[in-house]
Amino acid sequence: MKRLGRRSVRAKVLFVVLVTAASALLISGASMVYYELRDFRQTGVHELSAQAAVIGLAAAPALQFLDPEAAHEYLASLAANEDISSAAIYTANGTMFASYSATGQAVSFPELPATDGHYVDGNELVVFQRIVAGGDEIIGTVGLRASHDLGGRLMDYLGILGAVMLLSLVAAALISGWLQRTITQPIAQVTSVARRVMEQRDFSLRAPKSTSDEIGLLVDSFNGMLDELGRRAERLEHSVREQERAEEELRTLNAELEDRVEARTSQLEAANRELESFSYSVSHDLRAPLRAITGFSNLLWEDHRDHLDEEARRKLGIIRGQADRMGALIDDLLRFSRLGRKAIEPSLIDMAELASSAFERLDRDEASGNLEFRVGKLPPAMADRNLMQQVWLNLLSNAVKFSSRNEEAVVEVGAIVEEEENVYYVRDNGAGFDPRYRDKLFGVFQRLHDESEFPGTGVGLALVHRIVARHGGRVWADSRPGEGATFHFSIPRERPDEV
Repeated sequence: MKRLGRRSVRAKVLFVVLVTAASALLISGASMVYYELRDFRQTGVHELSAQAAVIGLAAAPALQFLDPEAAHEYLASLAANEDISSAAIYTANGTMFASYSATGQAVSFPELPATDGHYVDGNELVVFQRIVAGGDEIIGTVGLRASHDLGGRLMDYLGILGAVMLLSLVAAALISGWLQRTITQPIAQVTSVARRVMEQRDFSLRAPKSTSDEIGLLVDSFNGMLDELGRRAERLEHSVREQERAEEELRTLNAELEDRVEARTSQLEAANRELESFSYSVSHDLRAPLRAITGFSNLLWEDHRDHLDEEARRKLGIIRGQADRMGALIDDLLRFSRLGRKAIEPSLIDMAELASSAFERLDRDEASGNLEFRVGKLPPAMADRNLMQQVWLNLLSNAVKFSSRNEEAVVEVGAIVEEEENVYYVRDNGAGFDPRYRDKLFGVFQRLHDESEFPGTGVGLALVHRIVARHGGRVWADSRPGEGATFHFSIPRERPDEV
């Protein structure tokens, strides 16, 4: 069938016509041969049985009067039937009473007769039939053997069938040739024109129309399609030329934009370096006066607190607390400014062990009740260990701080493995926040709670965002007031180039 699929339509039509004709002839011929052979046997059995019945009626008196010569005379009359080769008459007790042979040789009947019926012995049909007298008295049996050349008859039929098939296939081939001239030849012409159009890209070619039937309609449709393709090809060529011109303009514009972006990027990098140097210098330079404020306020407290009234002590406590807060802000700013200059040194990290060790380092004295820490199954991450430890410290510190007023505080760490990244999260059952302001969480000095409620500098989450972003990940949070918060961050499963 695969070879037929590669043949031309003409060959396929010829094949279909010949196979159809041959199949129909074979089926009808086989049915007729089978019917004729079955009818031949039934006719032979019927005729031989009728002959045996006639012989039985004629030979009945001879059997009753034990006159074998008369029985021989009746059997000799079978010579008129050339198909009967031998015959025999048996008595009621099974003894052969008389016999007949067309060749004069000994008959080939058994010593005892068979039951009523017939069977085929080689090329001969054998029939046995009882001789009945007086209505129901069996007085003997007649046996006849006649020629029954079923094989010869079959060969005759097959010869006739072969001749008919040959003539039919010749007629089918002639019909197929006519069909090819009227059907396949116009299709072949359309195919030839289509091939030339594809090879030469010449849409002015047309297929000739020779009929007004469905084939003619196909040719008209094909030629109409060539007209439309020609018009579209012209429009497409015009569009390609326009597109090439636009692409050339776009390349020129992109080159100009790349130059501008490169210049602006250089300026931005220089400004960032200057800003980081400035913030580092400012933070470092602020330490000296801050140390003086802290030192003198501590000396004032130690040396003169007994001479100060309650209001002076309160104000001095505020100065010392704000100095400590300023020191924490300066430390966070220094860490934030150093983060942009530090190179990432990735390694495979056990995130469950890193989260647990970070939790152990936290100051959990602020918790007013029991604090339960749960660590789920965390996949390892390819990241900078020190920076990831800072991420866990800041997120866990937030979770402990904002759930510290619960009698039964719960801090949970888990992860979700996705196709391109691992998503880690820290969940608590603390104060939560208004989800409308979630975008402000990761900016520097951005706070959603008052300092009097939950102390902090507002830099921790900005550090988390910057560290995760440098690893090619994302940071986000979900919460509702009074229902706790969940902070997520993702790390790509294959670390991209350092940003």
